[in-house]
Amino acid sequence: MRRSITLALLLLASLPLAAAELLLELPEGSRRWSSSELLAHPQTRSLSIPDDPTYRREMHYRALPLAALLEGVRPGDHLQALALDGFAAELPAAPLLHEDGARAWLAIEDPAAPWPALGRNKASAGPFYLVWSDPQAGDIGPEQWPFQIARLRLLASVAERLPALRPATDANVSIQAGFALFQKHCLACHRLNGQGDARFGPDLNLPYNPTEYFHEAFLRRYIRDPQALRQWSQGRMPGFGVEVLGERELDHLLAYLRHMAGRKAELP
Repeated sequence: MRRSITLALLLLASLPLAAAELLLELPEGSRRWSSSELLAHPQTRSLSIPDDPTYRREMHYRALPLAALLEGVRPGDHLQALALDGFAAELPAAPLLHEDGARAWLAIEDPAAPWPALGRNKASAGPFYLVWSDPQAGDIGPEQWPFQIARLRLLASVAERLPALRPATDANVSIQAGFALFQKHCLACHRLNGQGDARFGPDLNLPYNPTEYFHEAFLRRYIRDPQALRQWSQGRMPGFGVEVLGERELDHLLAYLRHMAGRKAELP
């Protein structure tokens, strides 16, 4: 019996991965694309990413320009990519539609040739992964490379959709700039005041804001390199180096967080 079970497991492991589906919810309606349909799309091609931020090495994919799937989407629109692990990337549409400079591509994992795992006992970045060619030409940050995507949808802007995240109307320029940076770098993993779609990290204002329990110098170090302050195997927060978040930008982000510490919503 044990030998039969072992043989069955070996046969199962040798089978290719099942085809996955990507759900698009766009102005022209909803559509599900299977990985086989996307791999057969006439605009799909081989693409090399010299310094992939997820795998941290050169990677080669079958991919198609994301804009080819964004029927009816306009540059002023706002999209959200939802991943299988609860990561929710907020994506202004304009960069996704560009054909020059930094260009967005949907990389598609072929079930017959799966990508490498992201670590021990972890899955790959598939089935669908948003990658960029020439990202340096468009100031593309790591949160704009969502992987394990299951759903891409058109939504109202963050300021419209999540009013509890908005700073006061008379907030200064630094706080307003910090709000934009929060949307780009933090909202994919965190909620604030109970609002947001991410299910990856804790709320950054309830019950306490990190500016309330971190000395600023340590908070800066934590944002730059979380494992330098809290070393634990389950830590998933990435560090934000100066090449991703400059010192002045970090000033703005902290100004926004300090401001929001005085604008708490009630605990749910």
